[in-house]
Amino acid sequence: MSAQRALLFLLLPLLLAATLHAQEKTLHLAIGDPARKDKEAPVVLDGITDTRTGEVITPSELPKRLAGARLVLVGESHTDMDYHLCELRVLQELAGAGRPVLVGLEMYPYPEQRFLDDWVNGRLTEEAFLRDSRWYENWGYNWLYYRDIFLFAREHKLRMVALNAPRDVVTAVRKKGFKNLTPEEAAHIPADIDTSSPEHRVLFKSYFEGGGDPLHSGMTDAQWDAMIAAQSTWDATMAFHAVQALQEPGGRDAVMVVLVGSGHVVYGLGIQYQAARHFQGKIATVVPVNVRDGEGHEVKTVQASYADFIWGVPAQTDPLYPSLGLSTNPVEGEKALKVILVSEKTPAAKAGVQVGDVIVSLDGTTVPDRETLNRLIAAKRWGDEAALTVRRGSETKTLRVILRR
Repeated sequence: MSAQRALLFLLLPLLLAATLHAQEKTLHLAIGDPARKDKEAPVVLDGITDTRTGEVITPSELPKRLAGARLVLVGESHTDMDYHLCELRVLQELAGAGRPVLVGLEMYPYPEQRFLDDWVNGRLTEEAFLRDSRWYENWGYNWLYYRDIFLFAREHKLRMVALNAPRDVVTAVRKKGFKNLTPEEAAHIPADIDTSSPEHRVLFKSYFEGGGDPLHSGMTDAQWDAMIAAQSTWDATMAFHAVQALQEPGGRDAVMVVLVGSGHVVYGLGIQYQAARHFQGKIATVVPVNVRDGEGHEVKTVQASYADFIWGVPAQTDPLYPSLGLSTNPVEGEKALKVILVSEKTPAAKAGVQVGDVIVSLDGTTVPDRETLNRLIAAKRWGDEAALTVRRGSETKTLRVILRR
């Protein structure tokens, strides 16, 4: 399998955190709601812009604006803590206003629901929850980005709902299409996933344009179709389980707040697009936007159709917690990981990690899978170092990785 094809599924979680790396063009696409797609909305630091009216409101005013909404989609950038603080504030304000709240989660596939129930009901310690629910396998991002949200949900007994499809099913959709799924695979996803939106394709491709991305610049239409089918599977499956939870006892009078990568939310072309085909309730979207991008350019406005509510947050910064800056795939027939991408100027690149290296251990601990690697890196902080042992051809090398931004 080529590195390009192998990376398609791997990149989905990164793509769906797209706000972190979104180009200026992505914030100004003339797509989405016809009434707003030709208008601009201001981005105000610490203010929430109602893009239908242009008014800038405070967080305490948000529940009134969301009155009647049954499904509230909150977009996040997975490694930007300010986005997670906005998510927490949305939950706090809605719960404080007396609305029954359900919390929908992108990071867990729906068969893992029992672990979320055990967490909210206090049957698992924090350590046991992370271990038993395989946080660093199912998600991989540092738990501390999300910890306050999970603690708030448990303290206030807000039901947390696993929304996603199993990852191997999404992979199967990408590799062989909907028609060739086995009955067991097809049973995990809705039967009528819509992949036909031309605007969705415009949005999806915009994330890769102009970024010098060698893995996607030469993709064929068939490869784009496969990626869009996979992303639409995520969207439709999450929409299905979110709506289903609203129809179950305890959910019929509630508002479902979905915490999900912004790529699933913006322009109403992800979860909202899939849910609106069958769900008659009101849907609203809230998406934070950095007032300065990663290169320091000021972001004064976005397309008004980008979301119903735009929440201005501080400038993009490096992630709060370290990452190596590489991507891996399992080695076929082994319990090991092969490096398939090393991002420039990252700790891995500076340490000399190369594409094709097989990771053997980190600080002496054997690394058989991504869960182990993610868990070990989560224990690090910027400024630390790590001894990364890799197999390169017939040689074994130990590289000194300095975790510096």
